[in-house]
Amino acid sequence: MGKEENPKLPKSVLRHLEPDEKVLFSIRKKISMEKPKWLLVTDRRIIYLDEKILGRYDLKAVPYQKLEQVTVKLGIMSSEFVIEGEENVTLKLGWMNKEEARKAINAIKDALNAIAVEPVSIEVNKGLTSETWVLKKPKEFITRTMPAYHTQPVAGEKEDPLEKLKKLKELYDMGVISQEEYEEKRKKLLEEI
Repeated sequence: MGKEENPKLPKSVLRHLEPDEKVLFSIRKKISMEKPKWLLVTDRRIIYLDEKILGRYDLKAVPYQKLEQVTVKLGIMSSEFVIEGEENVTLKLGWMNKEEARKAINAIKDALNAIAVEPVSIEVNKGLTSETWVLKKPKEFITRTMPAYHTQPVAGEKEDPLEKLKKLKELYDMGVISQEEYEEKRKKLLEEI
């Protein structure tokens, strides 16, 4: 059994990624003669890909808004990684070793914490021969992204550059844009004043 972390992604995954979706963490596992299996953590969802022969594959994705719980049971010989989502969606992955499972659940926790206003809770129960990690999404999952219904000024109306600066600062404070993006846009707005 071989594994690669953050390898080149297959075309079947790239075909399903949204234009600006970023893959934050990936694990590729090849088990004996089978085609590889993948677990990908993006900035928007968790993706499981089971490649088959002749270009076939099974792909399942759980967006963070529909994620309910991730459970990892680490035993002496094996691990079980279970992703549960709304609408009775359950992904069970038994092919990860302990270290891969720990890295994967931490990547999911970090991705959720990057967009959630409330921190994600994680419980760890360590026994003599086993360890269980349970990650639960907050009940009220509110993200830091801007709503899709953001209103644009009516044609002919020019938005005040000071108002734009204020909105830009709010986006920066919320963590929606980086410091570099903030500085670049701020300089352009200051030239308009």
